[in-house]
Amino acid sequence: MDLRLPGMSGVEAIRTIRSRDPHARFVVLTTYEGDEDIHQALAAGAQGYLLKGMSHGDLIDAVRKVHAGMRFLPPPVAQSLAARTPNSDLSGREREVLILLVRGRSNKDIAGLLGIAEATVKCHVGMILSRLGVEDRTQAVVAALQRGIVHID
Repeated sequence: MDLRLPGMSGVEAIRTIRSRDPHARFVVLTTYEGDEDIHQALAAGAQGYLLKGMSHGDLIDAVRKVHAGMRFLPPPVAQSLAARTPNSDLSGREREVLILLVRGRSNKDIAGLLGIAEATVKCHVGMILSRLGVEDRTQAVVAALQRGIVHID
């Protein structure tokens, strides 16, 4: 399963298929190497995660292990996942705010677009900074893109 699909993300596709067939098994093969991409794919039900460009042997090992009911995470993927900041999960609203931050929107713009008070946006931004372990909006945007929390289409 690739994570970038037309119409829906690979994570959404995994969730949808798993809801219909809980025994379905997935190996993700993608260019997305951010810790959040990996976390989301595994949380959705993927048992393997490979980066495009890895060896054919890794792909064969992944398919065999996942087919046998095991998990397959090559060292670079496991290291990226292990480096993920604990308790860094964002709420749905925090994700919406972060997406708008990535698009360069001001707190006032975000408040208007989401129909919430500007002070509420400031609270969400503060929580985003805390959860991502960064100090300002620019660092939050960079972290969101590097970690795969947000993708530029």
